[in-house]
Amino acid sequence: MCSAAGPSPAVLRWPHTGCVSRPPRPEGVITRGTTAPNRLRRADRWIVSVHGPLLRRAERPLVVDLGFGASPVTTAELFGRLRVVHPRVEVVGIEIDPARVATAKPREREGLSFRLGGFELPVDRPPTLVRAFNVLRQYGEGEAWAAWERLCAGLAPDGVLVEGTCAETGRRASWVTLGARGADGTPTAGAGRSTGGGKGAGALRDTGRVQGADAVRGAGAVRGRRDPRPGGAEPRTVTLAAHLPTLSRPSDLAERLPKTLIHRNVPGERVHELLAAFDRAWAAAAPQSVFGPRQRWVTAVQLLARDHPVLTAPPYGGRARWRLGEVTLPWSAVAPDQISLIPSLRE
Repeated sequence: MCSAAGPSPAVLRWPHTGCVSRPPRPEGVITRGTTAPNRLRRADRWIVSVHGPLLRRAERPLVVDLGFGASPVTTAELFGRLRVVHPRVEVVGIEIDPARVATAKPREREGLSFRLGGFELPVDRPPTLVRAFNVLRQYGEGEAWAAWERLCAGLAPDGVLVEGTCAETGRRASWVTLGARGADGTPTAGAGRSTGGGKGAGALRDTGRVQGADAVRGAGAVRGRRDPRPGGAEPRTVTLAAHLPTLSRPSDLAERLPKTLIHRNVPGERVHELLAAFDRAWAAAAPQSVFGPRQRWVTAVQLLARDHPVLTAPPYGGRARWRLGEVTLPWSAVAPDQISLIPSLRE
């Protein structure tokens, strides 16, 4: 039945009936909200380089920063960095905590806004890119997979989700790039190619049709095994990034793996095998330390690429990216064998 009273700011009036209804409850739960200036600079730098062409192709690209936390500073930083890529980009920061949204509102300006919401992405059109960092840490693994499905379902046809985790200072981070399964899957020969004997990483998905692939096809193709995961989200690449002068060994990044991988860092899982191999390569590259930690990292990545499908060509790889303390591989290099999903994040 319709309410007899007029709508308050907390309710919506449906124009075709005149009925009053409360807006749907945001999907998800409140996070710790910890944030700091430049905490996400490594991911932002990677987004600009890898997905900048995707944004440039859109007339008015929409970017969502999901879960901006207690302060909108990293959303404002993302806006500034992306405005260099596209002068008409629109960035919307979404938070599930009303108090945090109210705190962020004074920072709004043309092209930058903040609103209440969650995984349902309450925006006026499908976003070209969603950045979600440190949002899924408190969820279970199955819930994290379900969140990926929910977010990818809301993307533009060629859109991408960049979901990951980083340290409080941003010095250690990892993230996964995903898209909707069934998006334009035309392979691009040679773009973003990997080494390491192929291992299924040579077939690339050219979602963006520019500068190679936005993703790697065959997310579960390592050693001939198929990805058992149903649904609409397609993980494509995984990236590890670190402040090299403070890194003891690559496996130190394990504590910052995305939620879908962090509990898989055990013997028998691909991500554990990858980190162990990276540590061995790091040890073998120790003589390069006399030239600095960057050269040691570059050498270790080159050694790792002999047996693992490291992406070695721009925009994902190559010395320029490796010198920044990054390495990107196809999702197939770390994909779990068994995945359990939950049907909803509403409860």
